[in-house]
Amino acid sequence: VQLVESGGGSVQAGGSLRLACTVSGLQIREYCMGWFRQAPGKEREFVGAISWTGITDYFVPSAKGRFIISRDSAKNTVYLQMTGLKPDDAAVYFCAAPKISRWPPATSDFTSWGQGTQVTVFS
Repeated sequence: VQLVESGGGSVQAGGSLRLACTVSGLQIREYCMGWFRQAPGKEREFVGAISWTGITDYFVPSAKGRFIISRDSAKNTVYLQMTGLKPDDAAVYFCAAPKISRWPPATSDFTSWGQGTQVTVFS
């Protein structure tokens, strides 16, 4: 399984970014997919996930209402749309795939990871 994130960058506070995760080696329509982030000196956070049926859930309270996870099964790509970005959102963002799929997923379910994409938010 290979996951490649893209779309990170530097954005002013209040701005938006859309991250993409292109997946090979599994069909995202059969698995839930997750987004995580890790800021310097902090533990990795489980941002949210999307199920194989398209259900989404978000586990970082500050992300609710600002972040949206979606997918394009034809492109085998998962997206993380982020709006109203804050300096606290700055981190390396990773997408991840589980070895087995269940809903809701646990952090420990995710065994395949992308290399991450950097998001910087300046005020």
